[in-house]
Amino acid sequence: MSSETTRGIVDESRERLRGEVISPGDPTFDEARTIYNAMIDRHPGLIVRCADVGDVMAAVNLAREHELEIAIRSGGHNGPGLALVDDGLVVDLSDMTGVHVDPDARIARVAPGCTWGDVDHATNAFGLATVSGVISTTGVGGLTLGGGHGYLSRKYGLTIDNLVGADVVLADGSFVHASADEHPDLFWALRGGGGNFGVVTSFEFQLHPVDTVVAGPMFWPIDELETTMRWYRDWLPRAPEDVYAFYLTAEVPAGDPFPEAIHGETVCGLLWCYLGAEEEVQEVLQPARDVAEPLFEHVGEMPYPALQSMFDELYPPGDQWYWKGDFVRELSDEAIAEHVRFGEVPTAKSTMHLYPIDGAVHRVDADETAWRYRDANWSMVIAGVDPDPAKRETITEWARQYWEALHEHSAGGSYINFMMEEGQDRIRATYGDNYERLQEVKARYDPDNVFHVNQNIEPATTEP
Repeated sequence: MSSETTRGIVDESRERLRGEVISPGDPTFDEARTIYNAMIDRHPGLIVRCADVGDVMAAVNLAREHELEIAIRSGGHNGPGLALVDDGLVVDLSDMTGVHVDPDARIARVAPGCTWGDVDHATNAFGLATVSGVISTTGVGGLTLGGGHGYLSRKYGLTIDNLVGADVVLADGSFVHASADEHPDLFWALRGGGGNFGVVTSFEFQLHPVDTVVAGPMFWPIDELETTMRWYRDWLPRAPEDVYAFYLTAEVPAGDPFPEAIHGETVCGLLWCYLGAEEEVQEVLQPARDVAEPLFEHVGEMPYPALQSMFDELYPPGDQWYWKGDFVRELSDEAIAEHVRFGEVPTAKSTMHLYPIDGAVHRVDADETAWRYRDANWSMVIAGVDPDPAKRETITEWARQYWEALHEHSAGGSYINFMMEEGQDRIRATYGDNYERLQEVKARYDPDNVFHVNQNIEPATTEP
């Protein structure tokens, strides 16, 4: 946009909106355009920090009227930077916060600017929780619309399996409520279809009785990777659903609770979350101890929010991130051999995680929500991470090469929240048989593809 055009739109936005309007040249502009992944450097023409739903409606109308590209920002963790758009308008929801818990109905109503830490704080006061990710600073909106999986998934499914309703501002600026009874087609698409269909301004989640958990890391030396991963692939699917453990490779951070003797050592291991009684956990852990002697173990009872925030200090905003993912049905011997080959991480924060998505996730049909891969057992992410911009190429190449070596052993698609900008073929592969249905919903609610700064689902077209 030209500076004159920008000034005109800024003036108009300030007349129409209650929230803060930020444009290039404003003292807070660089801060406002900064997101979690420091690898992203985009320069919007306008950032609107919405104060309420009315602001969201006005911002969407403004962008459409002036033919501005529009991006939606919630928590700002979006890996490929799709929470921002060069020269366009960013609808920033981060000031719209608040969580209301109905403990009798076990429902939480969550505003779109909340992080999962906000939700955990509010729900844990009642001994309740819903399914979310593994870093509490993650935004509720992006994680949910992509599907959402975490420590409670084997027991309670995906985040979208616990979504019971959503308020949505559509591309034409109108407002609707989506649920199983109202706009059910939109509700189906929101559960895994990403930000393609509108701006969600409120989420309603089913809650479950989760207060304290028995959780923490167990590490083995990296040369035990083949032995332990082979055991893990056979053991995990048979484990009770109260047992959750994701497999990882990483470098041991310096600092508590890790002994100084293993600081900086590359390890493989498990991050546990057990929902049963603490006195029973030793029976759960013992098979892992028997397969190979742990180098380190720190598993104990803790409030669920403490587990959810365990990675927050290790991964603050401002690191360089490049990640790639895949769904995995089986961990073949050939795939495990590739994990061994790439086991040595390139930087202290780089890592590979295999998140279980079996159990309750499998009890939902593949066409019941937009999330297609209900038969996958793991969601894998390979994350190259480092605070130093000079390491950007190193972490990117490691993640790409590792992923390329494993992709042929995967189910084909990926969790969209673990994708960079990888093109339409990858998006179609992720939604599989659900893609055409998603296109039809897109054509109904956003026929002009106003919301396309995302892992985009193109609207269905009809022949004249």
